Amino acid sequence: MTVTAIVGANWGDEGKGKMTDVLSAESAYVVRYQGGSNAGHTIINDYGKFALHMLPSGVFYPKVRNVIGPGVALDVDAFLREREELLGRGVPEPHLSVSDRAQIVLPVHRLFDELEEERLGVHSFGSTKRGIAPFYMDKYAKLGIQVSDLYDKDRLLFRLKQSLEAKNVLLEHLYGRQPMQAEDLLPELVAQAEKLRPFVRDTTIMLHKAYEKGEPILLEGQLGALRDPDHGIYPYSTSSSTLAGFASVGAGLPPYAISKVMAVVKAYSSCVGTGPFVSELDGTEADELRRLGGDAGEFGATTGRPRRVGWFDAVATRYGCLIQGATEVALTNLDVLGYLDSIPVCVGYELEDGTITEDFPVTPKMDKAKPVLRQLKGWKCDISQARSFDELPIAAQQYVAFIESAIKVKIMYVSVGPRREQLISI
Repeated sequence: MTVTAIVGANWGDEGKGKMTDVLSAESAYVVRYQGGSNAGHTIINDYGKFALHMLPSGVFYPKVRNVIGPGVALDVDAFLREREELLGRGVPEPHLSVSDRAQIVLPVHRLFDELEEERLGVHSFGSTKRGIAPFYMDKYAKLGIQVSDLYDKDRLLFRLKQSLEAKNVLLEHLYGRQPMQAEDLLPELVAQAEKLRPFVRDTTIMLHKAYEKGEPILLEGQLGALRDPDHGIYPYSTSSSTLAGFASVGAGLPPYAISKVMAVVKAYSSCVGTGPFVSELDGTEADELRRLGGDAGEFGATTGRPRRVGWFDAVATRYGCLIQGATEVALTNLDVLGYLDSIPVCVGYELEDGTITEDFPVTPKMDKAKPVLRQLKGWKCDISQARSFDELPIAAQQYVAFIESAIKVKIMYVSVGPRREQLISI
């Protein structure tokens, strides 16, 4: 009975979508268990290039059942729009299931996200403005709207009125906007409910039955360990747990069900959004790495913003693998580094007081930390055609071996390009 969680070890943008897409070929279920449409997974296959924000990454396999779990912030518009886009580009109708316990991202959540980012100005947190933080505020204040609420108009109207009471005070007196009326939100939600109805079911029971039968299940995480609100670079974090430890909760499976945790790690560092990033590059070095990174450069799949880039950070990645409980690692984008004679890697942080640490510190200590760099030999050639580890240049093999020793987790896969076939099993 195999349940595998695929998670990020860094700030997100590690290549989880590709790994989920590849492993979906041998899976019966692919489950999104947290987050919402605020981050994207880029996938390249025979149908073309896709950036999925709401749909699970198994949607390109007709036999796979793709599940939106109860821990997800469900953006109904994004869900329906992405499905239509897939069909319009020739992808067969995917099997999609939405938990009746998942909660809905409302228009008011997106509005508050935008207004608060505007209010914070230069001190903003770099939100994608998809309504995620306001959504989770409502969820844990017990003001959220579950999918099941959409099919009881009286209950839905009552829940909307409850949610808007305090929000309208803020809209008027903090943001200078007109209050919102629950009755005005109702028609759109009722219309969405009917479009969503064919996909709604009790996914918890469905997944438990699949687990009992021994069917292979993939649990797909969003963002990375360093964006976790408890263990990451708070407050520059997301609003839901990005850790494999939450995967069972957000999917609706027992904690002992997860037998493998694959942490996805990039061969260098990148992130979208604000917060400390010790190995970050700027100037021409950053521009070159960003331009060469990935299939079309390092730009956010959701925002389109240029990703911040830096050298591989052994301190952050080792910590990310640790808190994810990684049992194995997939190393992505190794091919990108083929232009370098010598490749710097960050092996420690020099803190403000001059102390050198190899342990990932709390956010205040990272603000003025400097990277301690070590130089590794580059391989100066294109490795995108390699299909076995032995076909890689010795310097590339040594780079992989160094990363494995630094993060203390076995590397099982090495990606040398964006396509499915550009993946080496070790």
